[in-house]
Amino acid sequence: QVQLVESGGGLVQPGGSLRHSCAASGSIFSISTMGWYRQAPGKQRELVATITRGGSTNYANSVKCRFTISRDNAKNTVYLQMNSLKPEDTAVYYCNAYVALTGYWGKGTLVTVSS
Repeated sequence: QVQLVESGGGLVQPGGSLRHSCAASGSIFSISTMGWYRQAPGKQRELVATITRGGSTNYANSVKCRFTISRDNAKNTVYLQMNSLKPEDTAVYYCNAYVALTGYWGKGTLVTVSS
């Protein structure tokens, strides 16, 4: 089994920044794609960003030019740098990772953007 541990959430003012981390541990041979999803109050879960093992990235239009996803393969860790945060970014952020053909999820980290 694979465990994903997330950190870096919290309260931030509009226009501020946060850096999220998600570290994978357990029965890992190689992680293919890692990514971040989020679920805002009253809304469906949505894709934020993904990154392949080789570094190819994909972003939701709502976060382009503000968020940056990256990863450290040696540490089995994916990061999400969030800049210029807006109240609309308030959500529970979930890390996910694919090991072979199986997907795993973190338990979620709350990000609140408010003055």
